[in-house]
Amino acid sequence: MNEAKEKKKVIFSAVKPTGMPTLGSYAGALKNWLKMQEDYDCFYCVADLHSITVTLNPADFRRNTLELLAMYIALGLDPEKCTLFLQSHVSAHAELAWVLNCHTQFGEARRMTQFKEKSKSAPDNVNVGLFDYPVLMAADILLYQAEIVPVGQDQKQHVELARNIAQRFNNKYSPTFVLPEPVIPKSGAKICGLQNPLKKMSKSEDNANNCVYLADEPDAIMRKFKSAVTDSGSCVKYAPTEKAGISNLLTVYSVFSGVSIDKAEKEFEGSGYADFKKRVGEAVCEFLKPVQSEYKRLLADKGYLQSVMRAGAEKAARVARRTLSKVYRKVGFIALE
Repeated sequence: MNEAKEKKKVIFSAVKPTGMPTLGSYAGALKNWLKMQEDYDCFYCVADLHSITVTLNPADFRRNTLELLAMYIALGLDPEKCTLFLQSHVSAHAELAWVLNCHTQFGEARRMTQFKEKSKSAPDNVNVGLFDYPVLMAADILLYQAEIVPVGQDQKQHVELARNIAQRFNNKYSPTFVLPEPVIPKSGAKICGLQNPLKKMSKSEDNANNCVYLADEPDAIMRKFKSAVTDSGSCVKYAPTEKAGISNLLTVYSVFSGVSIDKAEKEFEGSGYADFKKRVGEAVCEFLKPVQSEYKRLLADKGYLQSVMRAGAEKAARVARRTLSKVYRKVGFIALE
């Protein structure tokens, strides 16, 4: 007698639609999402609710949201293999967040590092949503009974808070939530800025040449790589401490060409920096060519994007509602018959 097929572990991850993802976003997170959709039950969310802790232009916000969803799919996230949805389309996120607020201690929330950092960087808009961001994130994760949450080091503290809240709720009532594990993917390469190779590539940088976006036109990509910071030497060698700029470019080349860094070092032995930077830019353009073509096609097909959002929201809402109904019953809310 054959045993039932083993249930896949659940993964939840999300990205805010505050701008087009960068090469760093792909290497550090989205590349891993593609692999995980094959082996896990993945819920991938466009975190639009989280985005409004800062002031946004509504028209730009709507456009960025659709562009991010289209880029997810263009990169290879398959709506048939994973659940793709917008956070605001599943009301259970906000509903569970309120219940979890009432099971989160003020001191716990106040200790969150990101709140302290963002409060300092934008002192004129220290809103309650920014303070409560980690509790909404806990609701995002716990709604889907996610066992694994792939995050960067800067988000690990938030997943640990979600775990603490879940444990407190389980102890107070009865086992309700799976305790999530924050996982920092080991295979995710860290790509730094082209103008500041000592710091992770970020779309919030002021210098436009520091960051390459997945939707950048080939001419812009080549221009940015040609102006990338290197050093005064001439040897293409991976040595992050001594040759941060060259090492960063080798990482980019490895991620987007599929060639190991060791092989890339041999490939560019004797090459000048100008030729090396040109070849790195070409590798990125070649990788992105079919992605950008599909991305543009998807953006022009708003009906398809709507169908993906609708199907994803319906599936996510079914799973989320099961968890929320259980929580409401345990807290003592009366259900409508």
